[in-house]
Amino acid sequence: MDECIIISPLGYTKITGDVKGISSVIVLDSEEKVSDIIPLFLEDCAFQLQEYFQGIRKKFDLKLNPEGTNFQKQVWKLLEQIPYGKTVSYLDLAKQVGDIKAIRAVANANAKNPLWIIVPCHRVIGSDGSLTGYAGGLHRKEWLLNHESPFKQQSLF
Repeated sequence: MDECIIISPLGYTKITGDVKGISSVIVLDSEEKVSDIIPLFLEDCAFQLQEYFQGIRKKFDLKLNPEGTNFQKQVWKLLEQIPYGKTVSYLDLAKQVGDIKAIRAVANANAKNPLWIIVPCHRVIGSDGSLTGYAGGLHRKEWLLNHESPFKQQSLF
């Protein structure tokens, strides 16, 4: 399994994967040494993440290979279908899974998503519109949602 560290607006970002695909993208809470060389299998992911942060890319086109249960992978596939700049609630996802009583299981699968940003778990919010739960911290979730918002705050001066 190859890995590299890149810097992003959210912090030091660790990408892990191999020939089978990208297995994880997480933002670290500590400073790390940025990789001098990005392994071949991770280059496209690092490039697409840069494009995303520059506002150029709205959808990722990568071979993914996250580890998880069948249920988690089902939820993660649903997350991939949430359009850039849009949000859904945990209840909406539970309905898509086919069981509104599965809301906690859906939230748990969302929290275990190893492919932050690429599989956009940050686009899932509470039914009341609140920013609830994000493994990377609510400040990062808020940043990502603002980054994707079509309504940019403009400076008056």
